[in-house]
Amino acid sequence: MPDRSLTFIIGGARSAKRAHAETLATALPPPWAYIATAQAYDGEMRERIAQHRSRRGEGWATIDAPLDLAGALEALPDSQPVLVDCLTLWLTNHMLADHDLEGECRRLADVLSRPRGPWFVVSNEVGQGIVPENALARRFRDAAGRLNQQIAVVADMVLLIVAGLPLKVK
Repeated sequence: MPDRSLTFIIGGARSAKRAHAETLATALPPPWAYIATAQAYDGEMRERIAQHRSRRGEGWATIDAPLDLAGALEALPDSQPVLVDCLTLWLTNHMLADHDLEGECRRLADVLSRPRGPWFVVSNEVGQGIVPENALARRFRDAAGRLNQQIAVVADMVLLIVAGLPLKVK
């Protein structure tokens, strides 16, 4: 029976959560799927995306899913190792498009509750800082916190990455 598990990897900015997720995924046989949620709205973001793609190397198939992450996951073959990077960018994309956040988050949590292979999902922990001074930032922080909770509940394992070190939460 192939591994059908969801590992949720959460941490702050530059905590090395994506690198840890890549290490876990590449410990499994290829091919690996990398589902990217970022959108390149400016030159700096285009450069970041290019660096990520070039660093991954062979064995990775990159799937861009800035909005339909649930659909991208459902379209993958069974037993394929998958890395999703990252839920907070995906959430931002939906917020900017003025989509139904609760509905989109429920749909994603439903798909993630039924992994068809070893799935590794990365997200940012955004609730440990100060309360943002503007309404949009507070709305994002609150929505990200709720989404992270939904995914942590359905995950088989939750890892908190702090300063490059993984701490097992669940």
